[in-house]
Amino acid sequence: MVMELDHLVVGAATLDEGIAWCERVLGVTPAPGGRHALMGTHNRLLNISAPAYPRTYLEIIAIDPEAPGPQGRARWFDLDQPALQAALRERGPGLIHWVSRVASLDASLAQWQGEGIDGGEPVAASRGSLSWRIALRPDGRRLRREGLPLLIEWGAAHPSDTLPACGVQLLSFEARDGLSARLATPGGELRLELLA
Repeated sequence: MVMELDHLVVGAATLDEGIAWCERVLGVTPAPGGRHALMGTHNRLLNISAPAYPRTYLEIIAIDPEAPGPQGRARWFDLDQPALQAALRERGPGLIHWVSRVASLDASLAQWQGEGIDGGEPVAASRGSLSWRIALRPDGRRLRREGLPLLIEWGAAHPSDTLPACGVQLLSFEARDGLSARLATPGGELRLELLA
């Protein structure tokens, strides 16, 4: 299975807090994202593509207070878990997971299943001109203990194709012993570590 880093996920108690965090910590304002009706969340995006990490972005995500929750499943990235909600409220926004793109979501999930890993089931989603298939577990659990990402298969368009350059680039990424990423920002280098 060939996986490429697609995006880093920064969770926030509210989207406004996530935007303020991005402006304060990274020195830039994230671009508009949108609403995920499927999960009752909304986001903002930041292009962090670099030569070593093409078509890569940072997603700031929060529960959308104006949207109904998902039906029959928990929200992705453990956003419904009380421990993560408490961490986001008390410590502020932070890196909570990563997403990897694959050419065939079905084949990738089958390979993981053969290795005893429940990566979830393929679910179709869309927002505006973007469409994708994503692997979701009904419990919404991140595979962080296994050091594994959430898997995504994009349609024809990718968010980074239209996101403007912002002066932030991903320099390095590691997911072996916890999740960490090193970014070049307008103010210097910054290291993000897994929040919870």
